[in-house]
Formats: sequence, C-alpha cells, structure tokens
Amino acid sequence: MIENPTLIQIKKSSSRNRPSIAQIDSFKNIPTGFICDALDGYAALDTTIKPLIIPGKDVLHIVGPALTVFSGAADVLGMSIALSEVQPGDVIVNGVSGFQGTAAVGDRIAGMIKNNGGVGLVTDGPMRDLEGIKETGLSCFCTGLNPNSPYNSGPAKIGYPIEIGGKTVDSGDIIVADADGVTVVPFNKIDKVIEKLQRIVELENEMDEKVKNGLKISQKALDYIKNDQVSYED
Repeated sequence: MIENPTLIQIKKSSSRNRPSIAQIDSFKNIPTGFICDALDGYAALDTTIKPLIIPGKDVLHIVGPALTVFSGAADVLGMSIALSEVQPGDVIVNGVSGFQGTAAVGDRIAGMIKNNGGVGLVTDGPMRDLEGIKETGLSCFCTGLNPNSPYNSGPAKIGYPIEIGGKTVDSGDIIVADADGVTVVPFNKIDKVIEKLQRIVELENEMDEKVKNGLKISQKALDYIKNDQVSYED
C-alpha cells in the first residue's frame, strides 16, 4: 500500500534553474513565431491554451522564467502556496491535467501573482472572475472561462517539471507569449536559441521590407516553379 506523500512538495529555489537577466532580455519583443523557427518549428503549447481576451485591452508580449505548479484537477491549493515562491519577472505555469470542469485560477490569485512581481500566468485549465482579472492587469493564457469553483485541498508540486499543452515545462525554462500563443524555450537551449534568433530576425525583417515594397512572390517559390518540382495538369 502506497504511503501518502507530503501534501505540498516544493523544489527549493536553489535547486531550480533560473536564466540570467541578459538571457531573458534577449527574448523581449521577439514574436512567438520566431521562437518556433529557432526551435525547429515546434515550441508552442497546444492551441487550446490561448490569451485570455479582455475587452479594451491588447494582448501583451510577455517574457519570463517559468515557475511551474502542478495542481491536478479541480484544486487551487498549490497555486495559493506557490505565491510564496514567485520572484519578480516570473511566469507561473500551472498544470491541472487539462481539467475543464472548474476554474484553475481566479482573480485573487492573479492579483497576488501581480503583487509579487509575476508578469504572467499560463494554465491548461479555464479561469474565472474576468472583471477582477481585468483590474489586476496580469497577462493570462488559459483555455477559456468557467465560473465553477475548484477545491482548496491539494496535493500539489511546485518547481518540478510538468506536462502541459503537449510540452514538458520546467522551472527556469523561458516562456515567451503573445497574441499568437505560448512558447517554451528549454533552459538548456536558451543560448543556442538566442544565437539562432539573431539570424532569424535579420531574415524576417528583410522579407517584411520586401513585401512592404511590393514583392509578389519569393525567389524561392519562383525557383521551384522553374525546376521540375512543380507540375501543371489539365
């Protein structure tokens, strides 16, 4: 018979990865699409996790190290305890095993994340208290809205790797999120991605300028048309 573990397990901050300020700053104002390009095309969480649309408020571009919280289905105790671990600039990534039957988080926890210096919240569950969340100013990414109440009893794990949105996310991974969705840069790939992004930004800006100046089709597409990779049929 298995023994019940401690109700709340927290990985000490000294044992968690944390990127440098310089590393974090390298991702500011970088679109999520560029992040995906730098990670072989796939860096985004599932599209069910999307910006919480607040009327009259633009979706902000946010960047920060993940603080992971696994709450399990229909429970918010882990998020309440995790507030003690939030550092300025953090993006809290809350896994609820994709449970949609209750809200994962409401406006009070969102407000306290903001009060502790957090810049965003990502969860694979719905949220509630939209009007209150609007007042907090916290950028939130979730699966939608559901006013049903979660329990407050645990168990939960804070600071450990979690599965969310089809990805494994660990504390210290960099989260980049914008109107297109949420992307994850694994801690051990941060410097490699930064290096790749320099060239990606150059190429993207160059192509954008060409389109603004009237480009109708790329040279690469023309090259395909001119060789035997494209066929025309009646």
